[in-house]
Amino acid sequence: LVLSKLKRSHVASILSIMTNDFAIEVMKRMLMIETVKPQVLDTLKKTLQQEFVSNISAQKQADSYEVMAEIFNNFDRQTESRFFELLEERDKESTERIRQLMFTFDDIIRIDGAGVQNIIRSVDKDKLIIALKGANDQIKELFFSNMSERAAKIMQEDMMALGPVRVKDVDEAQIAIIRVTKELAEAGEITIPDGDESEEK
Repeated sequence: LVLSKLKRSHVASILSIMTNDFAIEVMKRMLMIETVKPQVLDTLKKTLQQEFVSNISAQKQADSYEVMAEIFNNFDRQTESRFFELLEERDKESTERIRQLMFTFDDIIRIDGAGVQNIIRSVDKDKLIIALKGANDQIKELFFSNMSERAAKIMQEDMMALGPVRVKDVDEAQIAIIRVTKELAEAGEITIPDGDESEEK
């Protein structure tokens, strides 16, 4: 219950340091969580600070699979692969549903030019350079084609000057870009087509 109400990036960090069996058990319980009874919240009030409990009571009940997908979005690639493999062994259907709800850095390819330009204006340029350093050619071209010729050339030069980067740094930068992208989508400033819509077009 507590983890389901915390910031998704924090939950991802917590799950990452748990043992495999315990982490998967927690994930399964989070996926099955239902509306919390008042008696349970009353019990929590005795052990948690009043402000935290008040926030829990006030929050709208979110879909457990959407919550878990957001948590997986905050894992680095190695941790994401580890937990997907473990969860799939126990619950293949839930694993597939989580995959479908996730939004990855590569999914930015589904966003139109105006949306990509909005993302470029909103993200930290240093993080974008690192994120693109580990991206596929299609994603790189999408971003470069939505910049001015001069800006694209400068960014490409900065990427070359950066040299090799750690996978962990690329993961963190891409996660940061994903967060900004989802915030823009939630604010109605950009539109993220779902997979089916993108394929139909």
